[in-house]
This record gives sequence, structure tokens and C-alpha cells, in this order.
Amino acid sequence: LNIRSKAALSALQGGELNLQLLFSGNQAAKFYVVDGQHRILAFQKAFDDGWHQAADFQVPFTCMLGADEDEEMEQFYVVNSNAKAVRTDLAYALLKKRSESEEGLMESLQERGREWQVNGQTIVERLAVESIVWKQRIRLPGMEKGETIIPSASMVASLKPVLTSPYFGRLKADQQLRVLEAFWEGIRNTLRDAFDSPSEYAIQKGVGVIVMHALFPEILELVRDKGLAPMDPESFEQVLGSSLNDLVGETSENKTVEGVDFWAAGPRGAAGSYSSSSGRRVLIAKIRSRLPELEVD
Repeated sequence: LNIRSKAALSALQGGELNLQLLFSGNQAAKFYVVDGQHRILAFQKAFDDGWHQAADFQVPFTCMLGADEDEEMEQFYVVNSNAKAVRTDLAYALLKKRSESEEGLMESLQERGREWQVNGQTIVERLAVESIVWKQRIRLPGMEKGETIIPSASMVASLKPVLTSPYFGRLKADQQLRVLEAFWEGIRNTLRDAFDSPSEYAIQKGVGVIVMHALFPEILELVRDKGLAPMDPESFEQVLGSSLNDLVGETSENKTVEGVDFWAAGPRGAAGSYSSSSGRRVLIAKIRSRLPELEVD
């Protein structure tokens, strides 16, 4: 149910909300505010401060008809002690869906610096069905795990530094997809074994995706600095290839591994030891230190 907030404000009068409901016989029903008091008080303050637009907002609420106070308290406890958050992948998908039909939502998200979530979900959904590198490897909401190796929410979240970078962020959606695909094809050309058996390597899993997308903006700048084509996989292979091939680390068994073996999953590789946030920062720094220098004429 939804009611206008100016009706909800009347709930402050004695802590109860009197509404005329169109039940049989047009009976009057009394609604008690058992949850959401903070929202109602916030609307009241906004209204008292002169923001009368507050009266036009709709307020969602849950009600119980015919319940006594003990039943209300019991249900309040059950709901608030057992509530589960909406899965992030579903939240991103729903946000994108809303943006397609809800006027003003994208503008609101831009003001809060969150438009990248909608753009990221759009790109990830297309990668999941169109990409040579990512097709059937991204798990969208409602999909069985199957052969997928990364959930869409992780992929979307990893794209924040990509989508908020000045150059890439200004490209049209189709161009963004082509540039990002070229980036990953360049990595695949360098570490082919890892992409032929993705479940056995970490490059297309959380740690690899987060690290590579964090580095993407400066790698793209290096491609442009060298006059290479951003939509050509060979451009990224040329800039990034030696850095990935020369990457050296130690496994949990103190064995030195490099190149594609660095990204092997489990104890065979070294990438797993960089899975924490601090570890990823170290790995980003290791790869960055091996990248070519920018040149200014």
C-alpha cells in the first residue's frame, strides 16, 4: 500500500493514522505506526521547514488489520530479526530496469555519483551474451552457476574505476563495450591458457577482474599515448603483455611462479594471496611498476 506523506503526517497526532478505507460499508479503520516512525518524523520536519513538496511523496508501509498490540510486537520482531538484504546482483538489475522507465532517476543517480551502477549493469548484461571473452562466464540474476565463473554484481562493482574515468566515461555505450572487449581480448592473447580453462585460473575471477579494471584507465591512456587504436586487442597486448608475462609471485608452498602460472587458482598459483583489499593494492602496484612510461613531446 502507498499513501501520500501528508496523510502520513497525521500519524503524529497521538501516534495513530486515521484513514477512511473503501471496505464494504465504507468503514473507518485505525492504523498504528509500529515501524517507520523516523521516516514520518523526517517528513514532518521537512514540511514544517517549508518543503511542502514532501506532501507529494508516497510512503510505503506494511499494516496488520485486526491484530492486537502483542501480535504487532511479535511481527515487528520477526521481520526485523529475520530480514535479508536484497542480493546485490538483483539490486543492480532492478536499478537498471527502473532507470529505463522512471523519469528523473538517472539525473538523481548522477547527482549522487551512482549512475555508474546502471551503466555497469548495462555493459555486464551485454558482455554476458555478446562478448567473445565473457559470454556464458558471467552469472546474471536467476541463473544457475553452470559454467559461469563470476557473479554479475562482482563484475559491475569492479567497473566503477573504468566507468568513472574521464575518457572512457564520455564514450557512447557501444564504444565502451568495444574498447572493454578489446582490453580483455588483449589480456586473453597474452594469457591464453587461463582463458581456455577459466575455472582453473583467477584472472577472470574476483581478484583478477578487480585488479585489471583498476588498472584499465591508465592502460587506456598508455594506448592512446602511443597512438594505438583503443578498439584493437593488439594495442592492449602491446602495452600490457610484457607486464603480465613478467609478473612473478610465490605460491603458498613457496614456489616461484610467473606469467600465466601466477594466475593459477589455489595453491598452484600466487594470485590467491592477493585476494584481500590490501593484497589487491599490492598486486596493482606490482603490475603498474612494469607498465611503460608515458611520454610527453
